[in-house]
Amino acid sequence: MIFLFYLLSGVALLSALMVVFSRSPINSVIHLIICFLAIAGHYILLNAQFLAVVHIIVYTGAIMVLFLFVIMLLNLNKENEPHKKLYTKLAAIISGGMLLLVLTGAVKSVALIPFNEKFDSQIGLVGNFGKILFNEFMLPFEASSVLFLSAIIGAMILGKKEKITNNE
Repeated sequence: MIFLFYLLSGVALLSALMVVFSRSPINSVIHLIICFLAIAGHYILLNAQFLAVVHIIVYTGAIMVLFLFVIMLLNLNKENEPHKKLYTKLAAIISGGMLLLVLTGAVKSVALIPFNEKFDSQIGLVGNFGKILFNEFMLPFEASSVLFLSAIIGAMILGKKEKITNNE
């Protein structure tokens, strides 16, 4: 089990690095899909099968397809891309380094809390997840569903083309 954890972690880290360092945007998306699948494998190791399946469906299935369509619709020619000035690159490097310093400082100051809870093998299963979702978190769940429904209706209204009639 520990070998599988380390294997999935290595795949996730390697594919995440390949997302950043890949020259082709299509290859970056493919590496990101591999990273998402490795993270879904971690969910399965944690006995959260529902989260793993939702993670695969939502991220790998829907969002990555959307990324691929956006990449294909954009004209990513290197000849047309304006080159960044030296001070812009320098500012990006300095701000990235400052972010790295802040993140390392935040991680160093975190105290490790011992885990005293007993392991419950039933905690990530769909039945228990549904009971908690529809008992304790019913109001936020319904509020988010109304929010998503209104967003879908708004997107349909914005995307609807008006008919052009010729009144001659």
